[in-house]
Amino acid sequence: MRALKWILAALGVLGALAVAAGVYFYTTAPERAVRAALAYERGLAGLERKEVTPPGGLRTVYLEGGRGAPLLLLHGFGANKDNFTRVARYLTPHYRVVIPDLAGFGESAKPPQADYAPRAQAERLHAFARALRLGELHLGGSSMGGHIALTYAALYPKEVASLWLLDAGGVWSAPPSELRKRIADTGRNPMLVKNEDEFAELVSLVTEKPLMIPRPFLDVVAQERIRNRELEERIFKQLAADSVEARIRGLAIPTLIVWGQRDRVLHPGTAGILQMLLIKSEVVMMPGVGHLPMLEEPEKCALDYLRFRASL
Repeated sequence: MRALKWILAALGVLGALAVAAGVYFYTTAPERAVRAALAYERGLAGLERKEVTPPGGLRTVYLEGGRGAPLLLLHGFGANKDNFTRVARYLTPHYRVVIPDLAGFGESAKPPQADYAPRAQAERLHAFARALRLGELHLGGSSMGGHIALTYAALYPKEVASLWLLDAGGVWSAPPSELRKRIADTGRNPMLVKNEDEFAELVSLVTEKPLMIPRPFLDVVAQERIRNRELEERIFKQLAADSVEARIRGLAIPTLIVWGQRDRVLHPGTAGILQMLLIKSEVVMMPGVGHLPMLEEPEKCALDYLRFRASL
């Protein structure tokens, strides 16, 4: 009995030391901690970092894992490929998942004077898909990524087997969201950040459920947004000037539309407009979820998608 007590006490000390080491690690070396956390999540999802430069195109860094039919996933404005890492854990057992950093974001090329409108981005992605020999693919996108995915499908409808739209952008006839009202009332765009505090406020705006990310981690992630602010301002204007509605009207590609009912960035009423425009679409509304369903409810999001794919 005395030996057991000693063992339990030792385990308690080791546990406390592990916690203390973790706290020290993320408070004194948050950049390394963030890299370690991303590597861990990518490992759980079976994703590897790769890069390619298509002929005549731009250097693209991407994550890839799994086997089966290709599933190309596109992140939103100001985000990067790791926005899909959590949900990919449930998808790589079924599909070949490919998640690029879109041009202008993440680790991919960022030519300052390039065209970042959805059509130009879709054309770059088409060259990327050809370079990876994806063939006919299933396409998903979050926010700006959904805007680009819809444009891609309109340009290359015979090469897209299905669409997965997560709070997709580009439907500007929708009711004004909280974000649009803030921009109109204050003249300040919360999507563009110039310091760590503004980035933390942005995270609160785009999510309804806390992501449980320590503030030192957020401050590390914020640096990429701060450095990229000038380019992001150009890209945001190009996105806002482009409506996808006319180009997708009557598109007959099977589509799953997912929307967080608490989305403050793009009004949830957008989902109904998309459903009317896309003649083979269905809608899943997610209660208590904000603008990023794949981050806030990754397992539920994935299960809904797996069900959709099984129905095709």
